Amino acid sequence: MNAGLTFGRPWALLAFVVVPLVVVWYVRQLRARAARRAALAEQGLVATARPSAWRRRLPAGLFLLALLLLVAGPARPEASIPQPRREGTVVLAFDVSGSMAAGDVTPTRLDAAKAAAKQFVERQPGSVRIAVVAFGATGVVIQEPTPDRASAAAAIDRLAPQGGTALGGGLQTALGAIVGRQVVVPDAGRGGGPEPTGPDLGYHGSAAVVLLTDGENTAEPDPLQVADIASTAGVKVYPIGLGSPGGTVLQIDGFQVATRLDEPLLRRIADRTDGHYYAAADPAALAAVYDAVELEWTVENRRVELTALAAVAGMVLLGIGAALSLAWTGRVV
Repeated sequence: MNAGLTFGRPWALLAFVVVPLVVVWYVRQLRARAARRAALAEQGLVATARPSAWRRRLPAGLFLLALLLLVAGPARPEASIPQPRREGTVVLAFDVSGSMAAGDVTPTRLDAAKAAAKQFVERQPGSVRIAVVAFGATGVVIQEPTPDRASAAAAIDRLAPQGGTALGGGLQTALGAIVGRQVVVPDAGRGGGPEPTGPDLGYHGSAAVVLLTDGENTAEPDPLQVADIASTAGVKVYPIGLGSPGGTVLQIDGFQVATRLDEPLLRRIADRTDGHYYAAADPAALAAVYDAVELEWTVENRRVELTALAAVAGMVLLGIGAALSLAWTGRVV
């Protein structure tokens, strides 16, 4: 994109022919005024002193600049203006296991997470893509990364608690939504390190995972191993702990099930990815957490029409020049 000044109506620049005509007229006015003043001074009717040169020239210069801007306005000048914008991909990874139906966060852990997540979606600029992942016994991409806020909100509304908790599987699925393909976690029993098998995942520094969970992991893979994979890909993970460390008891299918927040595990996940862990005791706290998600700021050149700016600047210069001329010479022109 051309970074210089362009004009939407270049033919309107023909109006600049009036500028030298106005300058010639103004110079003749000054000369005629000076001649009349000299004649009156010879008759002793006026003082021979004249305003200093800069007092005469400054208003004239302001008038000329104002004229140039006002004449250029109808040509619709445009320029490329660098504008910062926040961009990237955020995956909202929801724990939808049965324990998320607990009421130690009002009204339930999952409902509080959903309400705050929809507020987060509404506040994001169009340059940020949102994905939604649900994980219980397995992880599933409910909504691929999209700038469509309505689609993301609808995906969040469909979430319901059920099954166990594969915390590592949820992270694995969220990371796959960012890189656009399945992420393979090496078998720790074979001595595999934190690097994924297969092709390199690349670097995704402008992506983040918001992990909404109570942190109780009941299945493979190891969430810390997946966190290491995310770290090598530059993806930060922001675990949000839902629930209380003291826990509560749920009635599920006639059975009493104890559940509590596993904060140490969630803190370790955050530390390994350079993210941050947050405890959310209520929906208000959850909403505040989303503002802390760090995405990259980039600078994008955008074409901006300067017609209004030229008109305003021209009128301001015209007013200043007129005021100075009136104060120093007793006349506007």
